Amino acid sequence: MAKVIDGKAVAAEVVEQVTAASAALEAQTGVRPGLAVVIVGNDPASHVYVSSKSRMAKQCGFKSVQHTLPEDTSQAELEALVATLNEDPEIHGILVQLPLPTHLDSDAVIQSIRPEKDVDGLHVVNAGKLMTGDLDGGLISCTPAGAMLFVRQTHGPDLSGLNAVVIGRSNLFGKPMSALLLAANATVTTAHSRTKDLPGVCRNADILVAAVGRPQMVKAQWVKPGATVIDVGINRIDAPERGEGKTRLVGDVAFEECADVAAVITPVPGGVGPMTIAMLMANTVTAAMRAHGMTPPSF
Repeated sequence: MAKVIDGKAVAAEVVEQVTAASAALEAQTGVRPGLAVVIVGNDPASHVYVSSKSRMAKQCGFKSVQHTLPEDTSQAELEALVATLNEDPEIHGILVQLPLPTHLDSDAVIQSIRPEKDVDGLHVVNAGKLMTGDLDGGLISCTPAGAMLFVRQTHGPDLSGLNAVVIGRSNLFGKPMSALLLAANATVTTAHSRTKDLPGVCRNADILVAAVGRPQMVKAQWVKPGATVIDVGINRIDAPERGEGKTRLVGDVAFEECADVAAVITPVPGGVGPMTIAMLMANTVTAAMRAHGMTPPSF
């Protein structure tokens, strides 16, 4: 049976580090890290995420500001708010909660955030720094950064000689995850829906990362014995065994059967999920410390 990574415990360690760094910044400069979260519209899941981010920011000792805008907010109004936050010296991190209502151009909004305040790591400058191997100059997208922390805890910082396969090529996760693995000297394959013989490609992976949004797609026969399996998928499926109309969360990996083959595996929920908010806090304190000429800890 594989070792199951406890994402909540690892996330708690990161939050502890962030809280200490935040206290050190305030002791030295009198400044608290400032995080502004912008949410537009009434999407219930987005409001749940934003509330948990705001709570965590306060727990870390940050100045936490939330801007809740109505569904009919215009592109110009949203970009004007971002411009104001860009100029605010007390705000070190800006996060615009996605998805935005369909009439808004989310990419234009994200690219209008100053790269040094882009704590989601989605600005092209931050993405470009990651792709060119500059891991210390930019801000790294939170979910891949959290998944990479699991990989480093299992295999150490140097992945030389290890084959890594990332299923998924999104700008949000797949591409930055592949870049992080490559920067750590892994031999990386980015697989996707057009990949021929996907199970065969996956069976070659010492490190298998699944981020496709298809419930329990990765089966035991896809997994190399002794591999590390990182499951980034979050899918809600029917769970009639819990009662009529009930659902449950599962990942992109068929957990029970793959846990019999892998050496290390992440669960869903409780794996990569808690790391995303923890790494958002890490990016915010990193941005704040850089803004005040301090060297942030390496997370």
